[in-house]
Amino acid sequence: MKITVGNDVYHFDSYVRLEDLSKNYKGVFYAALVNNRLRELTYRVSYDAKVEFLDYSFYDSTRIYATSMRYLVSMAFRRVYPQMQIKFSNSIAMGIYGRGIKNDITKEMVKEVVKEMQRIIEMDYPITRRQLSIQEAIHYYKRMGFEDKVSTLKYRHERVNVYECYGYRNYMYGYMVPSTRYLREFEMHYLENGFLFQYPRREEKGEIPEFADSPKFFDVLQEAESFASKHNADMIYKINELVENGGAEEFVYQCEERHNNQLRSLADDIIRRKNIRLIAIAGPSSSGKTTFSKRLNITLNDLGVHPISISIDNYYLHPDMAPVDEFGKPDLEHIQSLDIDLFNQNILDLINGKEVRLPIFDFTTKGREWSDPIRISDDTPIIIEGIHALNNQLSEMIPQEKKYKIYISPFAQINIDNNTPINLTDLRLLRRIVRDLQFRNTSAEKTLAMWPSVRRGEYKWIYPHLENSDFIFNSELTYEFSVLKKFAESALKQIESSSEYFITANRLLKFIKYFDEIDSSYVPHNSLLREFIGGSIFEH
Repeated sequence: MKITVGNDVYHFDSYVRLEDLSKNYKGVFYAALVNNRLRELTYRVSYDAKVEFLDYSFYDSTRIYATSMRYLVSMAFRRVYPQMQIKFSNSIAMGIYGRGIKNDITKEMVKEVVKEMQRIIEMDYPITRRQLSIQEAIHYYKRMGFEDKVSTLKYRHERVNVYECYGYRNYMYGYMVPSTRYLREFEMHYLENGFLFQYPRREEKGEIPEFADSPKFFDVLQEAESFASKHNADMIYKINELVENGGAEEFVYQCEERHNNQLRSLADDIIRRKNIRLIAIAGPSSSGKTTFSKRLNITLNDLGVHPISISIDNYYLHPDMAPVDEFGKPDLEHIQSLDIDLFNQNILDLINGKEVRLPIFDFTTKGREWSDPIRISDDTPIIIEGIHALNNQLSEMIPQEKKYKIYISPFAQINIDNNTPINLTDLRLLRRIVRDLQFRNTSAEKTLAMWPSVRRGEYKWIYPHLENSDFIFNSELTYEFSVLKKFAESALKQIESSSEYFITANRLLKFIKYFDEIDSSYVPHNSLLREFIGGSIFEH
């Protein structure tokens, strides 16, 4: 058989293990593409193949490292504190938060677990994948006390994978590294009766991100988990049980009411501050900013405050005046691609009661026209929304006490089981895939192609300003995966196996299949979710 790696061609008479083949190359690899299929390094190639080894610069490598770290942390806790069960939650400060299900975790416990992790890593224990029947897996998990995993298995109808390492078995719903020595790079921090572990990230060029505490972010995640637990919806299998027992419609309304309550609390806080003249809204892609802005406007009007909205997009400079990116092209996401001086002057003049003509940017000609003169009353706030809305540089001329900054993003706290939280980014990606196909005639393949660039912009321009916000709006609707399922499946299935984006599409399809479907007719027409699936009263 012939195996091609870059410009190198190898001939073998029998199978070759990817990890062994990777030793011919410099660098640390975590997985490989084999004929465009993602494979673990333990995979044995026994056919003609084109192979590409994946280092830290690939998202799949980051995902595999994180999955393997969850396994290692769980294994170390099991060995040091056998009665302690760990639940992992979504990422904080570019890491993963964990806590004890029944018992608090102390600083001393974290220290002891780190010692055990380091010992396991130095011993270089192999991590081996095995297949078990459903009954074998259920028997093992019951013996270990993993009732959450037992409940999840009833939605599996085939054999299941488990990974075994030094007598410890578990499955984290993802590919793993071949042995424990691959996991040398990590940091563990004690945090709020739990811990946070960090690992090398693609976004940081393979380095561990600098730890920065995010108390506001943490509080929102805590609230999200509290809501999901209260409504018995913190695990996929529990949401499915709600659907199977006829509770889908009521559950949808409970989730929507949570948005209503957040909007009312937010509006009350804005009014309570009295002096607010600029309301700035920002969040990553597919957070629901458009619908949120309109619903906030309605809520404020209902309370006697009548804001106006101004589009930051109208302050674009001609592309020739924008900074260039690393490819020499205009970087239209850069804050300097906006006419910051004009924006500041316009907003300041409006706040001071002056008459102002606002720019209107023509995206066809890249030129600028002007609106009719407008003037606002001294109690009218201005709503702006965009990638740079929370950046102080955009509104530096506006007094701080007159600004109110809102960060919006979906913060789901749903797990497959206690050891496997759902990735927050996947929720936004599924939303965008569905919306792009519905409203922009953009295929799922094109959306996936754009996604890395979108993510780079978020890390550069949005996330650094999260903690500057006055209010974090959680736009997640805990039922939404069950509604998005139908729309997302049809979009993702259009991606051919030959596509470079098939791996991601296949992973998302495997994930979304765990949810029972909820009929989209239950979704209210003013729901934020309608921004993505259609049928919103705000569409026109």
